[in-house]
Amino acid sequence: MTSPAKKARTENGHQNGTQEVRKNTIARFRERNIRLPKFSELADPSTIPSDIKEALAKVGPDEAHPLNLFRMHWYNSADRKSVVEVPGYVVLPESLTGVKAKIVVLFGERFPMITAHKVLAAYSCLAPRLMNGEFDPTKHKAVWPSTGNYCRGGVAVSKIMGCRGVAILPEEMSQERFDWLGKWVSDPADVIKTVGSESNVKEIYDKCAEVKADPQNVVFNQFAEYGNVHGHYHVTGRALGHVFEHLKKSDANLKLFAMTSATGSAGTLSAADRLKDDFGAKIVCVESQECPTLLYNRYGAHNIQGIGDKHVPFIHNTMNTDYVVGISDAATDSLEYIFDHEEGRRYLRERVGVPKDVVDTLPSFGYSGIANTLAAIKLAKYHDLGPNDVIMTVATDGAALYQSDYPMILEKRFGGRFDEMSVAQAYGRYMLGCSTDYFQEMTHRDRQRIFNLGYYTWVEQQGVSLEDFNARKSQDFWNNMRSVIKEWDVQIDAFNAEVANKD
Repeated sequence: MTSPAKKARTENGHQNGTQEVRKNTIARFRERNIRLPKFSELADPSTIPSDIKEALAKVGPDEAHPLNLFRMHWYNSADRKSVVEVPGYVVLPESLTGVKAKIVVLFGERFPMITAHKVLAAYSCLAPRLMNGEFDPTKHKAVWPSTGNYCRGGVAVSKIMGCRGVAILPEEMSQERFDWLGKWVSDPADVIKTVGSESNVKEIYDKCAEVKADPQNVVFNQFAEYGNVHGHYHVTGRALGHVFEHLKKSDANLKLFAMTSATGSAGTLSAADRLKDDFGAKIVCVESQECPTLLYNRYGAHNIQGIGDKHVPFIHNTMNTDYVVGISDAATDSLEYIFDHEEGRRYLRERVGVPKDVVDTLPSFGYSGIANTLAAIKLAKYHDLGPNDVIMTVATDGAALYQSDYPMILEKRFGGRFDEMSVAQAYGRYMLGCSTDYFQEMTHRDRQRIFNLGYYTWVEQQGVSLEDFNARKSQDFWNNMRSVIKEWDVQIDAFNAEVANKD
């Protein structure tokens, strides 16, 4: 019998691929001149071959061009065209956050095509199946279930790979996402809207079960794909660690205390596992106060788009989580509006004294990035952290994806009036007034409770075996998977060589 750990290492059954499918994939890649980047190259873009770098300089970051696969990393410059030595980040000062701890935020909007880092997760899930002959781009459709950006990343990668990508996402997500999808899908029918909003993940799963009835549809469920874990652990985790090491060169007294990240699919949280392994950092899981699933086993709905809830992702290493923090969508709505309007930024510069270079980065924060930041503030207040303590996080995407929400936010959060007084009130309430409510430091029993909560989704609803479900409780299970990325890189080299060999 195949052990759960071995099945996880082979990424959801990639061993079941066929040589015929692999030949079809190689032929398609030759036809389109596609070369797959290795994960080591995405973790450290300085290792990307010089011929790729030279050719990439002539490709726009939003083109559906195969070379843009080599931009799926954290080292893109602000214009998203060139590469920088250290990933783009901002250190949020006490003048903005009200806490002495250094809150460091990396910018996901610098990723290509979708201006969000979820395109990396999509590639991490699709590439292994292509190499191993499990997915045929000449016949199969790639189905991407999502509550935010992952489905856009999947559609982008699918288009580059020469196959049809199908997006499944709740109908109440921001209009900008649907506008983008309308330009990238092959057929309008490839955008499937499910009922509800951020919190309606089960409805997404139900639609996946329906489309899987057609054997031509292959579902890449980010909530259960170990490729999502591997990509973020090795690529995102390495980028975060690099930024911390860069900061430490200027101040040897700095300590990496924690990383905060919204639950989502739990892919980005895997980067926190890497920071715990490398630096001893704590792991802080963020969710909505309006739907505190992990905190209180409760349900609800909210507008912090892209973080998912009312379930525990299968790839969430819950037994390694140190804190769970709830953030209100009233806070993220209000601060988003302030950060992306000149009136709000002017107040922060002139009345609060936040440095201009910091204020200029604030439109790079989407809802979940703000939630991650507020969770870091709560953690800093809970532990009374000082200026030598560093809390790291990411802004998955930027404000540009949410501007269609602004009329709602203006009316609902500001009563239709946005001026210096309303900015001061919202900033004081939601950032400076951020308290340690909806905050739990995890005991072993708390971790067990959250782990057990996942049973109802994965065993009862999704048919995962109890053996595979329980295996994830041990840290040995996760540690034994880490080296699979090196095996994938060897396979990518061999695959690219076959594509290049036209004899």
